Amino acid sequence: MKAAVYYKFQQPIYIQQVQDPEPADNGVVVRVKASGLCLSDWHGWMGHDKDITLPHVPGHELAGTIVEVGKNIKNWSVGQRVTVPFVCGCGKCTPCSGGNQHICDNQFQPGFTAWGSFAEYVAIDYADENLVALPEKLDFVAAASLGCRFITAYRAIKDQGSIKSGQFLAIHGCGGVGLSAIQIGKALGAEVIAIDITDDKCKLAKVLGADHCINARTENVVEAVKTISKGGVHLSIDALGSRETCLNSILNLRKRGKHIQVGLMAGQHQNPPIPMSLIVANELEILGSHGMQAHKYKDMFGLITSAEIDLSTMISSTISLEKVPLLLPKMAEYNASGITVISTF
Repeated sequence: MKAAVYYKFQQPIYIQQVQDPEPADNGVVVRVKASGLCLSDWHGWMGHDKDITLPHVPGHELAGTIVEVGKNIKNWSVGQRVTVPFVCGCGKCTPCSGGNQHICDNQFQPGFTAWGSFAEYVAIDYADENLVALPEKLDFVAAASLGCRFITAYRAIKDQGSIKSGQFLAIHGCGGVGLSAIQIGKALGAEVIAIDITDDKCKLAKVLGADHCINARTENVVEAVKTISKGGVHLSIDALGSRETCLNSILNLRKRGKHIQVGLMAGQHQNPPIPMSLIVANELEILGSHGMQAHKYKDMFGLITSAEIDLSTMISSTISLEKVPLLLPKMAEYNASGITVISTF
């Protein structure tokens, strides 16, 4: 099969022919129809993920069709249209037994613990536990945008954040997660404040439903958020993952507010300053959120349908696999609005 491969961290990525994958006894092989290009893939290429073994094929936001099944698979068959969370649970450990497969002790992650979906085919382990059937009306490109961005935003806001209708929600960073969070927050009845550093992203945030948008290059973020929300927001999401966005997200909370850390804190952004005295005095909650379980997709699809969320509005461009070696190394400086999806292999 054709795949994007790198042999050293922070070194060139090559498009070449590699061995086709085979399904594990509890796995399947999926023909990839679409795969999102995500900042997490860049973190992997940089060497920030200890689970990656070289040489490596990245890619984790995938949608496609099953072409082979392992001998122990009971729930899936060749030809089905599927997607999968970026963290797949084993189904047997303590977290999985409690319904939290997304923090499995023995997790399988395409594009991290194993070769991923920047290829014509990808092998998925723990398939019975983790595969998700795609609704008939959802095309592959839109489904790839669910990958790690929409599902992560959904769980962060609905489950971890427990946002209520009429509450204020601040979203720091209007990339894929942030844009998803805007739509989810509005669907759940929140008053949404979006924050980014470019006018283009602010404009797209307003198009997708943000009630207010703050350009962090020209305004004091914390002061602006507190003015809009009359003293601070109920829930704040760091959807980017930087020292500045993390701190701003905590500082713009009202008393007893919640900060949810979604953006990865790696490289120079590790160990951000945390105002612990403020957290104690104002009884703030600081939570992490990492993906979502497969069994939660049904509820998410229900919200997408009932709120008439158009996932395609977040897709800024579709590209061929051949563009990956050029674009992936530039992800950290990539300022385009919306999500880029590989749709031609």
